[in-house]
Amino acid sequence: MKSVTRSDRIGALVELRRREAPDIPLDGMEIFARARELTRLSRHWIEPVFERHGLDTGEFDVLATLERAGAPYSMRPTELFRALVMTSGGMTDRLARLTAKGLVRRTPSATDRRSLLVELTEHGLASIRRAYAEDMTVEKELLAAIGAEDRDRLADLLALLLKSMEARQASETAGASGE
Repeated sequence: MKSVTRSDRIGALVELRRREAPDIPLDGMEIFARARELTRLSRHWIEPVFERHGLDTGEFDVLATLERAGAPYSMRPTELFRALVMTSGGMTDRLARLTAKGLVRRTPSATDRRSLLVELTEHGLASIRRAYAEDMTVEKELLAAIGAEDRDRLADLLALLLKSMEARQASETAGASGE
């Protein structure tokens, strides 16, 4: 059993839990509670970046996904909502807002006349590039307390954990569908 006391707020909660339930492993709490808290706290600095560019987090995600697709910066709505793991209704709402702001447009597909693509406008591309650059600057500042080697190691560990959890989810999903 670990006896390391970590001096953050979560560490104090872990110690209280450890005192009350010494036989229960708390590795998950040590990691997942901190991940949730890091995400919650980071929003304080990241969301104002999006707001300065006239976006909310969801709109930023759509524009960033389209930009990542590369030129001509377009995707089918189905590809977008799957990439962002959201409902088609939620995507429709985001696309309506982004269209009204002149950041995306719907264009006919060159390969399938029945479908429309969502495409970044020039204004949308310029907006996401500015917002993304500022976001990355803020995130770099938030990570300044951790040296480069430790950041790389942390990213490696988180990638390993994520890959494992994604594989577990895929296995459970396949099992539930009888594949």
